[in-house]
Amino acid sequence: MDESTQSLAAQLRVKRSEMMLVELEAVALGLFEEHGFANVTVDEIAAAAHISPRTFYRYFPTKDDVLQLRIAKRSEEIRRALAARPVDEAPLHSLRIALADVVADENTGLMRQWIAVVASSPSLVRSVLGGITLNTQVAIAEFFASRLDVPSRALAPTMLAAAANGVIQATQTHWYFEGGDLATMMSDSLAVLEHGVGTDPGAWSVPVVNARPRTRTQRPRRAPNRARH
Repeated sequence: MDESTQSLAAQLRVKRSEMMLVELEAVALGLFEEHGFANVTVDEIAAAAHISPRTFYRYFPTKDDVLQLRIAKRSEEIRRALAARPVDEAPLHSLRIALADVVADENTGLMRQWIAVVASSPSLVRSVLGGITLNTQVAIAEFFASRLDVPSRALAPTMLAAAANGVIQATQTHWYFEGGDLATMMSDSLAVLEHGVGTDPGAWSVPVVNARPRTRTQRPRRAPNRARH
């Protein structure tokens, strides 16, 4: 088998794997929404997808990881979309355009199911928020850091990414209950952040403060009272 044939075979394997992930996510979300996350087993997901449980575990270590797939996919697409934005574009504007493009290409039906499952299962919230923080928020922070020419863990990109992430989550919640076009709503919501912060990256700089721990202020000692003679 020559290199071109091997390359084509590898591409086909990746494509089949991606299609299986999409199918398993759709099947699992449907079952989670209908019966409740805690009441659905891996065996039931596998049966509904016409695969064996062993095949399911080849793609997901646990059923909880099904809910991380959407987070990981969005984070990857956000990185690609941000990397394609012009370098002289205001960073918050780049994020606004990139995210709206990413969301416009997403399956809003699956997104609605995903939100419904997470909202109805309080036990999932911590892991889901952790996944968002470690994936989407990090991707956004790294983008801001690259534009500000500072480390990705610096305060300014970290706080800006956290603020953007908060807007994203609030927008999705609002869309879930009120309906409408999610991509347009996401763009309008991030516009609030963009206009509030401004477009001058120089205004985002954070002064360096003394990092030494503050010590308790000591009161001056009073002079001892002298006994009157």
